[in-house]
Amino acid sequence: MARSLFPTRRPAVPGHPSPGPMDPPRTLPERPHGDWAGDDIPDDIPDSVVNWGWYVDGTRQDCESLAEATAHALADEGFVWLGLHDPDDEDMAGLARRFNLHPLAIEDAVEGHTRSKLEQFGRTLFLVVSTVAYVPQRQRPETSEIVTTGQIMVFVGTGFVMTVRRGEQTSLKRLRKSLEKHPDRLEHGPASVLYAVLDTVVDSYQQVVNDFEEDVDEVEALVFSEEGSGTVEQVYQIKRELIEFKRAVAPLGVPLHNLATRPYKAIPAEAQAYFREVADHHIEAREAIQSYDEVLSTILAASLNRLSVGQNEDMRKISAFVAIAAVPTLIAGIYGMNFDNMPELHSPYGYFVVWGVILALMATLFVLFRRNNWL
Repeated sequence: MARSLFPTRRPAVPGHPSPGPMDPPRTLPERPHGDWAGDDIPDDIPDSVVNWGWYVDGTRQDCESLAEATAHALADEGFVWLGLHDPDDEDMAGLARRFNLHPLAIEDAVEGHTRSKLEQFGRTLFLVVSTVAYVPQRQRPETSEIVTTGQIMVFVGTGFVMTVRRGEQTSLKRLRKSLEKHPDRLEHGPASVLYAVLDTVVDSYQQVVNDFEEDVDEVEALVFSEEGSGTVEQVYQIKRELIEFKRAVAPLGVPLHNLATRPYKAIPAEAQAYFREVADHHIEAREAIQSYDEVLSTILAASLNRLSVGQNEDMRKISAFVAIAAVPTLIAGIYGMNFDNMPELHSPYGYFVVWGVILALMATLFVLFRRNNWL
């Protein structure tokens, strides 16, 4: 889905010089949250930073010092992209001082957030995206977990973008390498990284949807097969995991809609069309999840009905055998009473007559039950 995006330059304002590619004003009267410090911060890189780079016109520059790269980006020379994995309080505290990030956003980055959301703090845009990964059957743990979830937090500001990944899902290493091979995409600044991250996450949603389709088709075929009477647990398990998948995917709809329709300082207006494209693909994934949920509800109901029908058939068979067995029990019980004056009690053929009656009644009941499909 990813492609070259965003116009290179914004329209010039009459009476003012034309700004550079997606560049904000160079002189800021103050530093609210989102305007960052520059080279007055020590160049200590936290261990949780798995990768970082300074990009000018989409090309990664050779720079060994993050403080130096920060100073260049602050002077409108490209932007800095930092990638973090499971940072702690100390790591994020240093980066918060460097980039002047809001405490609430830092708290979410450290502790994680269960729902996707989009917030703006000054000039910095903060996005939380839930990530989902499909677990193949051969790799599923004892809990039979089908999907695993995580989060990606993205800070987008003036001349910098920071991606914070929690969990093992949706690694951004391949995405960074792909973007670095196409400088025409990175030259549009931090907003292009945000678009690429969202595009990658939504693509992963669609891949998980395709994997779920195989599971749904498999369990549907199993339920309606001759051996499918005991698949209720499997259907319920897939439905439960699909609900978890839905909880991770659905909340992203509002942030994508806002990115596609509302103005943000960190996002050029021309970029909204590309975020609308991501929103459309997200809607497709969400609708597919909803349809699978409805299909599984139908399959679960059919499986329960089939199980109930099977139990009713078993109960009819048991009832039929009980009725047949009741005949000799009844007759033997009657003739087991200690009375002298009973029919055929003293007859020399009474024993054989009683056995004949018992066998005749049992045979008659068997034929009747068999004819009515009880046996």
